[in-house]
Amino acid sequence: MVDLLPSTPDADPDPEPRVLGVDSDEAGETLAALSSDTARGMLRAFHGDPDTPSGIADRQDISLQNAQYHIGNLEEAGLIEPVDTVYSEKGREMQVYGPADAPLIVYAGTEDDTTGLKAALSRLIGAVAALGLGSVLVQAYVGDLPFPFGTAGSGGDYDTAADATATPTATSTPTETGLSVAEVTETTTEQAAATATQAPEATVTAESATGLPPGLLFFLGGAAVLLGVVAVWWLRQR
Repeated sequence: MVDLLPSTPDADPDPEPRVLGVDSDEAGETLAALSSDTARGMLRAFHGDPDTPSGIADRQDISLQNAQYHIGNLEEAGLIEPVDTVYSEKGREMQVYGPADAPLIVYAGTEDDTTGLKAALSRLIGAVAALGLGSVLVQAYVGDLPFPFGTAGSGGDYDTAADATATPTATSTPTETGLSVAEVTETTTEQAAATATQAPEATVTAESATGLPPGLLFFLGGAAVLLGVVAVWWLRQR
């Protein structure tokens, strides 16, 4: 099959979730459409890769007539929808079906509860999207910057090393133990060099200090706050 003239589907870029009460007619159609293993397998296949009726029939190893029957039920239930149009080698127009854009939730509750839950889910999805964007910005901005205490610590070590090198050099006479000026200077210089070599290890970045990237930490913290807000809202609704 050759895709000659594909069409562009008009998809909602930010769809609201569908919330169905278990006693509603729409919920009945949805549950009826998913009552068979074949229908559920086709829905999973459409989520993995949109396809034509003949293509999904080949993938599920079922007849074209059986595939068209379940496609009709799934489309009526709002679980799948046409997402594209292709043409076969003989010029025959064929619909490509894919999963519906809007997420679907079926739950037991009244109509008022449905409206409130739908609004809450819409806000939650928007908050998660904003949190993800903020995490990317945080990671891009501070991901490679060291903590202030890491830089200050390393600078202090270098200053100490410099002071240790300068102090013993002023000694002009040998001590009672028999060490000469050269020996004292050499020993102190070696100790200062060792200190200067180890000093850069005190510098730590945001990722090495915590074991996690700062962007991920930002996302996890925000997610914890969102979960707390959702938990409080849920308890108040009970």
